Amino acid sequence: MRRVLLAACVALGTACMAVHAADVPKATMESMQIPSHGKLMNGMVYVAAGAGPHPVVILLHGFPGNERNLDLAQDMRRAGWDVLYFNYRGAWGTPGDFSFGNGIEDVASAIAYLRAPANAARLRLDPARIVLVGHSMGGFMAVHGAAADPAIKGVAMISGADLADRFQQLRSTSDAAGAVKTMGALLAKEGMAPLAGCTGDSLARELSQHGPAWTFTAKAGAMRGRPLLVVTSDDGLAPTDDAFADAVRKAGDPHVATVHLPTDHAYSDQRMELSQAVLKWLATLQ
Repeated sequence: MRRVLLAACVALGTACMAVHAADVPKATMESMQIPSHGKLMNGMVYVAAGAGPHPVVILLHGFPGNERNLDLAQDMRRAGWDVLYFNYRGAWGTPGDFSFGNGIEDVASAIAYLRAPANAARLRLDPARIVLVGHSMGGFMAVHGAAADPAIKGVAMISGADLADRFQQLRSTSDAAGAVKTMGALLAKEGMAPLAGCTGDSLARELSQHGPAWTFTAKAGAMRGRPLLVVTSDDGLAPTDDAFADAVRKAGDPHVATVHLPTDHAYSDQRMELSQAVLKWLATLQ
């Protein structure tokens, strides 16, 4: 009799566990088009398992975006984060014209999309816990996005490219026309094929027009009080990124972490180490 009762209890417990497991929402991927200034940006969200609401990362790609860091998106989702990836206007098939200014606007549009109550509910995310993570030019976009939006909870830069500072360096040794020509050639060398409505020179002229106001250090004060992760590599961007980290600290923000990995701009042979650094930092924000 005891054996029968024990078997019945085990069976009942197993059945209850199965029902409970079936009730837990699974991880999914949702695709969408995000409105931004009259265009629809192609995007997707890696939705974490569980009912949530989950904190969410907006993962921002660089110039032109060959390295998308979607392995990081998968890792962040396993750690309980929703992750939004999208292509700026004029980039990788999203309609419109690409420019740095448009990209800054597009980040704001992506944030607004996640904060819309219907979207937040559908994607099981917490619109009050949005973090920006950007690689290369994506770091530039992340700094500008957070500086304009005090509700962003934190920023992680992975080899952040301070495009405006680079132009200012060229301008210090050349006239405006020469700096535009040199910067335009450097941008064109990165590959313009995935980008529509722009040239290297048009993007360089945009940097010239905005001047020092677009540099990282100009945004240091606006970053004060929020966690910042600065990851650098051996790609030559570390001095500028470290200077930004120091500027944020001097502005009164003690929540600045830095990590250096001995690898190239794409972190080609340090992907696991990069993921571990980002996940360790994100864990401090939950």
